[in-house]
Amino acid sequence: MTNFDPRALADLVRRPIVTEKATILLEDNKYTFEVAPQATKPEIKAAIEALFEVKVVQVNTQKPPRKQRRMGRFVGYRPHYKRAIVTLAPGDSITLFPEV
Repeated sequence: MTNFDPRALADLVRRPIVTEKATILLEDNKYTFEVAPQATKPEIKAAIEALFEVKVVQVNTQKPPRKQRRMGRFVGYRPHYKRAIVTLAPGDSITLFPEV
């Protein structure tokens, strides 16, 4: 098993993705995160396990295609990102919205 730098791992996971589909996946103990585009599955697994102190069973990744956007006569693209769907071991959970 490769050891990763804990400080670098924290930068890989950018934010949780909260959409209707991601909320439905929570019932199957699957959590969706936006991660850095260069992050690999072992790095994502190590980062989630280190940040949230849970056991990760599986990591699925997806790089959606870039979408073209227009501002007046200027054409550009939305920022590129990578989505990771992380399956946790039974009994583990992540609190996405802590009660204050």
